[in-house]
Amino acid sequence: MKFYIYTLGCKVNMYESNVMMDALKNAGYVEASKEEADIYIINTCTVTNAADNKSMKMVRQAIKQNPNSIIIVAGCMTQVNKEKAKIDGVDIILGNKNKSKIVEYIEEFKENQKQQENIESLENAPFETMKLNNFTHTRAFVKIEDGCNNYCSYCIIPYSRGSVRSKKREDVLEEVKMLIQNGHREIVLTGIHTGNYGAEFQNYTFSDLLTELIEIEGLERLRISSIEMNELTDNVLALMKKSPILVDHLHIPLQSGSDTILKAMNRKYLKQDFINKINEIRSIRPLISITTDVIVGFPGETEELFQETVETIRKINFSKLHVFPYSKRKGTVADTMENQISEEVKKKRVQVLLELSKQLEEQYFERFIGTTLSFIPEITKDNFTIGHTGNYLLVKKEGTELNNHMEQSGKVTKIEYPYVIME
Repeated sequence: MKFYIYTLGCKVNMYESNVMMDALKNAGYVEASKEEADIYIINTCTVTNAADNKSMKMVRQAIKQNPNSIIIVAGCMTQVNKEKAKIDGVDIILGNKNKSKIVEYIEEFKENQKQQENIESLENAPFETMKLNNFTHTRAFVKIEDGCNNYCSYCIIPYSRGSVRSKKREDVLEEVKMLIQNGHREIVLTGIHTGNYGAEFQNYTFSDLLTELIEIEGLERLRISSIEMNELTDNVLALMKKSPILVDHLHIPLQSGSDTILKAMNRKYLKQDFINKINEIRSIRPLISITTDVIVGFPGETEELFQETVETIRKINFSKLHVFPYSKRKGTVADTMENQISEEVKKKRVQVLLELSKQLEEQYFERFIGTTLSFIPEITKDNFTIGHTGNYLLVKKEGTELNNHMEQSGKVTKIEYPYVIME
């Protein structure tokens, strides 16, 4: 039988979709296009209402276009609201536990032909061991952690992913070594709350894991998918000072540049704490790319408070912004807050920050014109090789030789947004 997986949401979902893909292939199933698929899996996201809507749009589309296929809906949306997926045409409903057992669920459905539902509580759940020997992209993602204990007032994720739980140290090391043996030059550590890895361990922290990983032979780049400001400890920064294997890029969510809004969001820092941490990082890595997430239109965000966020962003001088309009999520504290902001105002504020993000990106790119950088090729297109540098510049260089994803280098000559052009 042939299968197709559609993935929405974060890098953790991408990783888990690859785990399901591996399990299916190992059981003799064949990956195919969605048009040919006998099994159609939608791995959902629920971080915003828009994510919910897109997830359900893909589910309905799959049912309509593949009426004879086994339709499976899994992930965050079903974990918190399984009723959404309980519609005619959906055959298997899974949450965020036991995705690695996908083959068992399919085989059971093939035998019984009855709609299955498996949504297990994630309260006090252990880490579900998942492992990949290969990844479909140059950069290989390794899920080291799941869950979050922060309970930001706007966020549904602790309810869809449970509390913090971490992959065993030896399992992480083994998986990374296997991926390197299979040709991957860059490893990206990912999780729901990646920097809180090891919170439940005794005497072993995220920085301890990084220390071991950077010593693995053959690893050229180690990237952290996202990390909270207060998890960039002295030990982590000491490793950044010591090892060039930790790339010149960090994604650190700001969410708001106003103390008033940060407090209402139940974030664990104030804006000056954030600014001080960025300054400390740049004292170690002056050219580092620092990207961030920002939520606009949070309840109570007046125009004055929004402008405070704009000024904070300019002061920090990020290299790129990921901008999200606040989305009400039932069951969160912010859902019941007064002074909700209109969708029209949110849309305008998103546009302001997207324009600012482009300016910041181009300013960051310009710092590298005339310099020689290395990048790992990922694809070829229109007689160009395309890939990313360690500091996550998107490079185009003339030529079509991927050379087994070995690093290439070149001189940055100009900017053709969103690319830097090398010769």
